[in-house]
Amino acid sequence: MGWIITILVGALCGWLASLIMKTDAQQGAIANILIGIVGSILAQFVFGNLLNIGGDVAGSSFNFWSIIWGVVGSVVLIAILKALRVLR
Repeated sequence: MGWIITILVGALCGWLASLIMKTDAQQGAIANILIGIVGSILAQFVFGNLLNIGGDVAGSSFNFWSIIWGVVGSVVLIAILKALRVLR
């Protein structure tokens, strides 16, 4: 059951981030899921472990703040992918 929730939350975070970064037209469902999951892990590592900002909520459990941090991490990931010209 945990994998299903991870996939659904990853899809939500990736989709919201793609709307914010205006890359929704070129991303499919699989890309949204992957970007959402990797973005959440990135947010937990960067903001939680390195900067100690929201470390207790970034990726630790399922709540409103974990979705917000997941979207922030996904936006950062999309910005990195756009800088590397993987996404346009």
